[in-house]
Amino acid sequence: MRQNVESLALAVGVALVVRSSVVEAFWVPSGSMLPTIQIGDHLFVNKLAYGLHIPFTGIEVAHWGEVNRGDIVVFLSPPKGSDGASRGSDEGRIDLIKRVIAVGGDTVEIRDKKLFVNNEQVDDHNAHFFDSRHQLGTPRDNFGPVTVPDSKIFCLGDNRDHSHDSRYWGFADVGDVKGKATFIYWSRAAGEMPRWERFGKVLR
Repeated sequence: MRQNVESLALAVGVALVVRSSVVEAFWVPSGSMLPTIQIGDHLFVNKLAYGLHIPFTGIEVAHWGEVNRGDIVVFLSPPKGSDGASRGSDEGRIDLIKRVIAVGGDTVEIRDKKLFVNNEQVDDHNAHFFDSRHQLGTPRDNFGPVTVPDSKIFCLGDNRDHSHDSRYWGFADVGDVKGKATFIYWSRAAGEMPRWERFGKVLR
């Protein structure tokens, strides 16, 4: 009995360490990243993509990569009522998955749904629009220009017409990035058959 308990405790401990610092499974419940990521997709997040953290803490002990434009990242939402200038308390904060559009020092602007970074229109082929109308009085279709502060990122959902992202709540903190989304290991919408064609899909 003692050996079994010790083996089980060791297995659980290793699993927790791996989940905390190496790789974590993530379930997508919303459509903000459609069609790149479907509702009901289950994916792996590589927590070693940018550095190594002490298990169960946010303390980084090694750094070997930068968050880049185009990366799909999972991060902790900014504090409620904040523009991202202060990390504040973790109470009420949730995991979000978005695409990085700009990093510290970049200037971002959206003009009639077209994306500009550093005053140049970018090839925004990951963006999808389901509403051809241009809304007035909201940041959805016209936004900025704003300059991203150091150690911050500007993130958008690929489903641009239906995504609550940096256009609404401001910048995310690089220190709140948990990892980079890598590939889908399971996909199934509620009440439907598994979407076999999505298994193993690499996210770009």
